[in-house]
Amino acid sequence: MFSVFYKEINTFFSSLIGYLVISVFLISIGLFMWVFSDTSVLDYNFATMDQLFSIAPLVFLFLIPAVTMRSFAEEKAKGTIEFLYTKPLTSYEIILGKYLANFSLVIFALLPTLIYYFSIYQLGSPVGNLDSGAIFGSYIGLFFLSGAFVAIGMFASTLTNNQIIAFILGAFFCFFFHWAFVYIARMPVFAANFDLFIQKLGINYHYNSISKGLIDSRDIVYFVSMIFVFIYATITIMENRK
Repeated sequence: MFSVFYKEINTFFSSLIGYLVISVFLISIGLFMWVFSDTSVLDYNFATMDQLFSIAPLVFLFLIPAVTMRSFAEEKAKGTIEFLYTKPLTSYEIILGKYLANFSLVIFALLPTLIYYFSIYQLGSPVGNLDSGAIFGSYIGLFFLSGAFVAIGMFASTLTNNQIIAFILGAFFCFFFHWAFVYIARMPVFAANFDLFIQKLGINYHYNSISKGLIDSRDIVYFVSMIFVFIYATITIMENRK
C-alpha cells in the first residue's frame, strides 16, 4: 500500500500536477478572499473566513475530479493496470494507496490557507477577535468533504478508460451528492419533516453542520460511511474487471 502511495506522490510532484493543483486552489481562494470586492475580507466590517469555507467546496468540485481522474482511467488506457496487479498487492492495498495519495495532495493544498487564518487574526479589532472554534470546525468539515470527494472521484475513474469522461463523471457525482439533495428537498412534493430527511442525505447539510463549530458524531459517521461506500464500490469494480 505504501509503495503505491509513494509512487503516486512522486508522480504528482515530479510533474506539474501537484504544483498546479495547489497553485490553482490557493489563487482561486486568494482572489475571493482578498481581491474581489464582493467577497474580500478587507471590505468586511468584521474578521471572518467564511469566504474560504463557502468557496472551497465549489473549487474542489472541479479540482478534486481533475486530480483523481487519472487514478485508474490512465492506468487502464496505458495498460499499466495489469502490470500493477502483478505486484504482490491486493486490490484493497492498491486503491487505498491511491486514495491516500490523492487525499494528501488535497491536504497539501489546504495547509497554506492557515496563513489566511493568522492574517485575519491580526486584522481583528482587537487583535484575535475571531471565532476560532467555528473556523476549526469548518476546517474539519472541509477535511471530511475533501475525503468524500476524493473517494467519489476515484470511483468515477474506475468507470471509464478516458480521463476526460472520468473528470466529468467525478464532477457530476460530487455535485449531486453535495448540492442536489438541497434542491430536491425544496420540491413541493416533500412536506413535513421529510424535506429535512432528504437534506440529510447530502454532503452539504453535514458540512454546514460541522462548520458551525459543533462536532456531531452523526456528521462524522456520515462522512466516514460515504468514504467507505465509494472505496468499497471502487474495490468491487476493479476486482470484477480483474
